[in-house]
Amino acid sequence: MSSEGTDHLAAHPLVDRLAGLGQRLRRFDARRPWLFDAAVVAAVLLVFCIPDLVHTDERRELRVLLNHPPLAAMVALQLGLVLPLFWRRRAPTAAFYAIAAVFVLQWSLGVLLRADVALLIAIYSLVLRVHPARLLWAGLTVAAAMALVAWRASAVVTPWDALFFLYSAATAAAALGVAIRIRRAQLAALRDRAQRLEIERDQRSKLAAATERTRVAREMHDIIGHSLSVIISLADGGAYAVGGNPQRGREALELIGDTSRQALAELRRVLGVLRDETEAAELHPQPGVAEINALCERIRVAGPDVVYRTAGNVDALDPGVQLTAYRIAQEALTNALRYAGPHTALDVGLTAADGRLQITVHDTGPQPPDRPPPPPAKPGHGLAGMRERAALYAGTVEAGPRPGGGWTVRAILDLTPLAALEGRT
Repeated sequence: MSSEGTDHLAAHPLVDRLAGLGQRLRRFDARRPWLFDAAVVAAVLLVFCIPDLVHTDERRELRVLLNHPPLAAMVALQLGLVLPLFWRRRAPTAAFYAIAAVFVLQWSLGVLLRADVALLIAIYSLVLRVHPARLLWAGLTVAAAMALVAWRASAVVTPWDALFFLYSAATAAAALGVAIRIRRAQLAALRDRAQRLEIERDQRSKLAAATERTRVAREMHDIIGHSLSVIISLADGGAYAVGGNPQRGREALELIGDTSRQALAELRRVLGVLRDETEAAELHPQPGVAEINALCERIRVAGPDVVYRTAGNVDALDPGVQLTAYRIAQEALTNALRYAGPHTALDVGLTAADGRLQITVHDTGPQPPDRPPPPPAKPGHGLAGMRERAALYAGTVEAGPRPGGGWTVRAILDLTPLAALEGRT
């Protein structure tokens, strides 16, 4: 049958109603399992035991072979076969061997009962619920019991025909138990897999949210830390120069306004990705190597003397590498301005060679100014952020004092995987 035909059959209203009925029965059985077990016992008594009590003169051809016990003995044998079915799900092994024992006793007395179907139900329940390693003795018990029945019926049918019929019935009951057991295992595995996938999906969502929060926090740290450091230096310089040179103070205020507006625009761009509204802030390209010149210019107007130079084809680098280089240089320049003051000299260099990109920022340290230096800021997470960015490209960041005074930040990014990927494409 094709998949289209299977889908059409599954969508049939009758199949849908039967599936709904099965689900309701399973829910009812989960709430009151004893009631379902009692219903099975009652059904077997009604369908297979009552006819033996009513029609006592049937099977004339077996009169010579089989015995017809008294009514009380027949009822006792029937109850011995059927009543253990009430525990077939809670104690399938005990119920099976109890029914098998009554079955052997019944055929040893030469009594034929329709209630023998209870043994097949017990076989089905045993195969469905018991570990396969424990089924060997049950199989040997069934084989011996069926051989007894074949021997008792040998006067009417050949033993081989009797054994074929009996073993086929037992095999069918066991096969039904195996099939349903496999089906239940598959459904349990599918439910478990669905739960694990749901948990993994939630974990991926939480991890993605945490990663995005970290990225946004890092971007905001770079933007706010750099801009506020420049603004503080400009404000201190403007406050110092306003008395002797009002024009320099005015220029400082204008630069403060420009820097503030640029920082506000970058914050809007970063926070715009967090909004759900369709009207988001206007998007701009991420900064790269080309914007480092403007970055150095903003630092330069705050006081430090900045020299910027490059070596190699840095403009052809991957946009992600360029953004990492820009943010590392921005953080290093901001820290130099914050800790070395506005009278330091900065040397910024980018070198792309041998599959690596090296970013170096040197400062000469605090210089004796003609005004009191600003109070030192508390250390933040700038160095950790630079190392996280460099780790994306298997890079390292080193920072420490340089001989003769000052501070050096050196970052090395590995471009080999990017170059190999571009060569394959």
